[in-house]
Amino acid sequence: MSSDTPTDPTRRITSSDDLEVSAYLEIAQEKVGRGSPEQSSHVPQRESLLIIDFGSQYSRLIARRIRESKVYCEIIPHSATWNSVKELNPRGIILSGGPASVYDDNAPLAPTWVYESGLPVLGICYGMQTMVHQLGGKVAPANKREYGHAVLHQNSSNEPILSGLPASLPVWMSHADQITELPPGFSAKAYTDNAPIAVIGNDNGMLGIQFHPEVAHTPHGVEIIDNFLYKICGMGKFWTSGNFVRESIARIREQVGDGKVICALSGGVDSAVAATLVHQAVGDQLTCIFVNNGLMRREEPERVRNTFEKYLNVNLVFSESTERFLGALKSVTDPEQKRKIIGNEFINVFDEEAAELGQVDFLTQG
Repeated sequence: MSSDTPTDPTRRITSSDDLEVSAYLEIAQEKVGRGSPEQSSHVPQRESLLIIDFGSQYSRLIARRIRESKVYCEIIPHSATWNSVKELNPRGIILSGGPASVYDDNAPLAPTWVYESGLPVLGICYGMQTMVHQLGGKVAPANKREYGHAVLHQNSSNEPILSGLPASLPVWMSHADQITELPPGFSAKAYTDNAPIAVIGNDNGMLGIQFHPEVAHTPHGVEIIDNFLYKICGMGKFWTSGNFVRESIARIREQVGDGKVICALSGGVDSAVAATLVHQAVGDQLTCIFVNNGLMRREEPERVRNTFEKYLNVNLVFSESTERFLGALKSVTDPEQKRKIIGNEFINVFDEEAAELGQVDFLTQG
């Protein structure tokens, strides 16, 4: 017999009964709500890594690898201004790969502030080529397009970006151009059989690699990215779920102050996590409104109600609206029309319930 009954106080519920939101709820409750006051109030200084996107199919994969290393990053367009990103407190910059050649008409280039910022910069594939091109070096079509596995050979054993790695290591290449002349102040750090200049760097933290460390075909790629993040940029492992929760709660408290907050709670991942975070931040200042439209799975409304009312102690308005929704849907067969009816009725019920609460200052949207 299953113990997952509607009255089980340890049950964490979503509309999909998804383990992911259970983990998020556990983070919000255990790591923050039940932690020590000192632990709960500490919010690490936000720092970030910027990824300037040149249209690479791997830009999001780069971001994933960085976040897996517990560093916060954001992908930004190559047209971004310094004023638009400086509040992110960037500690380093990655120039992504891309399908263009630096000599194409309207080829994307890094904004000049990248090179003037004093931040460490890592160019990957096209990102390295545009760095070389913009800083006074030369790029030319390669004699042989390189796509696939290659072996990288280090020129020396003391390069921070390749720290702790073998003298020769497999990498994944995908390029048609190559570096033929380095910019002033740069030197070659490694090579492959088809790319005489495959890794470059200068004394100011500007680096370039011709291969793709973010793909699984480069076995030591994660170590290379970590070397850039930790050894060169000096970043910490702050992008954790616990720190995210603490930072979010601190921001919510600052924004809400003494205001009243309402949240449309469906029991799904988004609204469940949002409601839990806001409740951790402002407690009884939050009221959640749950609309039972009669279209959920068996016992699901009761489970959601039990979880948030009894287990999380959230102020919950439970609107039993089954007959209203089913009446509005009577004889309707078109799926799109059904969707619109359900959406409109939900808004109407939510507005009516919210009006009963009086003055409300903030709406939580998951």
